[in-house]
Amino acid sequence: MKETNRIEYKQALSKDVEIEKEVVAFLNYREGGMIYIGIDKFGAARGVADPDGDILKIKDRLKNNILPSCLGLFDVVSEERDGKNIIKIVVASGVEKPYYVRKYGMSEKGCFIRTGTAAEPMPQRMIDDLFSRRTRNSIGKIRSNRQYLTFTQLKIYYEEKGKTLNQYFATNLELFTPDGEYNYVAYLMADENGNSIKFAKYNGTTRVDLIENKEFGYCSLVKATYNMLNKLEVENIMHTKITSKERSNQQTWDAEALREAVLNAFVHNDYTTEIPPKFEIFDNRIEITSAGALADGFSEEEFFEGISAPRNKELMRIYRDLELVEQLGSGIPRILKSYNRSCFRFFPNFLRMTFPKDRSGAIGGAIGGAIGGAIGELTDRQREVLELIRENNRISYREVAEKLQINYSASQAHFDTLKEKKIIVREGGTRGYWKILI
Repeated sequence: MKETNRIEYKQALSKDVEIEKEVVAFLNYREGGMIYIGIDKFGAARGVADPDGDILKIKDRLKNNILPSCLGLFDVVSEERDGKNIIKIVVASGVEKPYYVRKYGMSEKGCFIRTGTAAEPMPQRMIDDLFSRRTRNSIGKIRSNRQYLTFTQLKIYYEEKGKTLNQYFATNLELFTPDGEYNYVAYLMADENGNSIKFAKYNGTTRVDLIENKEFGYCSLVKATYNMLNKLEVENIMHTKITSKERSNQQTWDAEALREAVLNAFVHNDYTTEIPPKFEIFDNRIEITSAGALADGFSEEEFFEGISAPRNKELMRIYRDLELVEQLGSGIPRILKSYNRSCFRFFPNFLRMTFPKDRSGAIGGAIGGAIGGAIGELTDRQREVLELIRENNRISYREVAEKLQINYSASQAHFDTLKEKKIIVREGGTRGYWKILI
């Protein structure tokens, strides 16, 4: 693999600020990137002698030598390639651009941006422009209305992971505003707050008949997260299917994808709106809705590719400390292993993830089971069309005709049947996508 706009190779960890320079370039780049230590410029693995020691050095250097703080915006992990130990630094795009090497300040000597396969000095005009547009309304800069806060719950969760929060933990976890007061991150992590996380369960497929309503907030956001994960684990019922050959068990929703969706909603919610994530279960689906649109300049395609631009880097750092989330950008690809892109809906101010209950196997049918009898009434060919839509929700009539080796008019007729039966609907016109309704 060669170097690209998102991949940089370094044969060894240098003592100068070369690593800081490369990380700054990726922080300022809209897609972030990855730096590999122990690989030469030709892509050959050379290895590192002391990966654990180098990882500690890298974390310390990035923490202390880059401004604004990039904690929560990078991961440093060890990997093996061709039998040799190497180090991978995953860097997300930051929202407080321009980032710079502390030693040289916010200048052309300290600010860099990724251009092609190189970290290039940032022109002063770009530095000034980015600084003037820097995101200031982040939860790390918003003052908590409550300044008497306690963090017993947070400390317990850290201790359970073998980590101890000392007297400087509030500074280390960036729980203060630049003026030295508790910020909104501290408010969310405190034992008591006014943040309510709502769970609702309905009888039917609409919000008319509410049968269960719970609140999991008013405590540390971490505790609320665990409570919601536990609640949904109970709701994720195991179904059994017995055939002549075997007995198979399958939960209503894929457990890994559901967990990733919950964590994504908690960590990336836009808390500046004071609207917490919401979790709702219907007879045919679960909906998880979080506040906040895609990051400025990010496309849906980049979102699905796992390119990361954490909205709340302080929360990301805490959730990674507690091993609730793994590498940056890994959550969405994990969800897409079990559910296709049509399960995501993007609104101007919200993101909604919808997982159907009609998973293959336990609930019946080769493509996910019959809900309300609709799928059971389809022909085999119409089922094949629906399966192709599940795999690619932007597929065209012509592409389906080519894949199934049928003529164009027959393909269009199958789509019309699926629309008439209210199994699919077109969203966004000719440039949009097919949304599966069941």
